[in-house]
Amino acid sequence: MERIVKYFYVIVIFCISMLCVKAEEPMSLSTLITAQTVKYQDCTMVFNTDNINLLYLTIAGINANRFQIEEIQSKNGYVIFNAVNKRFLATVANVNTNQGLLRITPVDNNYFFQPGIVSNIFKYIQINLNNKPENINFSY
Repeated sequence: MERIVKYFYVIVIFCISMLCVKAEEPMSLSTLITAQTVKYQDCTMVFNTDNINLLYLTIAGINANRFQIEEIQSKNGYVIFNAVNKRFLATVANVNTNQGLLRITPVDNNYFFQPGIVSNIFKYIQINLNNKPENINFSY
């Protein structure tokens, strides 16, 4: 009888621990690299920097993740790049003078892809948000 009670307590504790899930739990590696349907809201994020710096950080984030950049349009603020045999459009817009919006969406409008593509670029930008781009003077 004691044995049954002990097993019952173990099962109850296990079930309670499974129900207590954190609200902002980071995705596991297998979740990030497995293709799945991604919500449109997960493809958009507002950053506390102006749109010009955000465009540079976006280009740097795409490059740091070793995705292939096809086209950069700095005047309109967009970048087209390839990631895992899929084309994406990264659009930068101005929210206000201190905030910029980055939207990374698939070009073919099919939201079945690896969520790590978008989240890794967002993480790169958040990590490097305080690093402002600087001019490098080359002398020949």
